[in-house]
Amino acid sequence: MLVLNCSTKLLTLEKMLKSHFPESLKVYGAVMNINRGNPFQKEVVLDSWPDFKAVITRRQREAETDNLDHYTNAYAVFYKDVRAYQQLLEDRDVINWDQVFQIQGLQSELYAVSKAVANAKLLDLDIKLTSFKAVQFSPVSSVPDHGFLSGPSPRLTYLSISDADLLNRTWSRGGNQQCLRYIAKLIACFPSVCVRDEKGNPVSWGITDQFATMCHGYTLPDHRRKGYSRLVALTLARKLQSRGFPSQGNVLDDNTASINLLKSVHAEFLPCRFHRLILTPATFSRQAHL
Repeated sequence: MLVLNCSTKLLTLEKMLKSHFPESLKVYGAVMNINRGNPFQKEVVLDSWPDFKAVITRRQREAETDNLDHYTNAYAVFYKDVRAYQQLLEDRDVINWDQVFQIQGLQSELYAVSKAVANAKLLDLDIKLTSFKAVQFSPVSSVPDHGFLSGPSPRLTYLSISDADLLNRTWSRGGNQQCLRYIAKLIACFPSVCVRDEKGNPVSWGITDQFATMCHGYTLPDHRRKGYSRLVALTLARKLQSRGFPSQGNVLDDNTASINLLKSVHAEFLPCRFHRLILTPATFSRQAHL
């Protein structure tokens, strides 16, 4: 197990991961953020360097943590050899198994291997798997048309930390203090886009997470079918692309409205799927918000 701290090597890793798209996208996004100020206090763990076979991004050990906060206690995984990933998990210093956390990636063996290692360690854990379609936006070469937003309102802008409570209440994964804190940090650190009404309140929005993934795209029910979701998605994708980030996202199979929107803007549905594991020790099972 090796923690990669050298800034030159981290930039080299970023370039190397590009040759393994799309499976490396989550780790690539995390490494890009590490190389651009590291606002989420992440670090990179590998099996070896430079000929690595598995890489995991995780929260820095010295960073302040909340054992119930699986939003922030998040690991992204990419491997060329699944056995190397298993060996990293088996190392006692790679994963903090004593808190609620998540593992995510775009490779199909993620769940089986993680569960097998947890069982071998005789850990009393609940492992919840959610699988999504993975998508990537085509290059957005020009500013999306927003001429239909006539007058001073509604207007296209970005989110502020004061909007975090609304996003927490409307996110299917939210509704708790850990998520509220997490969303506020995302808004403060990463690109966002929103449409605001005449009172200045957000009615449609999209944010970016710690893995440079577009997420929580949402329009309030009374403001749907006005073209806001399309405008927000394309504007956020263009923002990310202009900064050199891949404009990637995930969508549940039964989210027909979002899938139709993605098809309408010619987003590419990737051949791999996005897998998110939330692992909860029995000690925290009654307290965790999943």
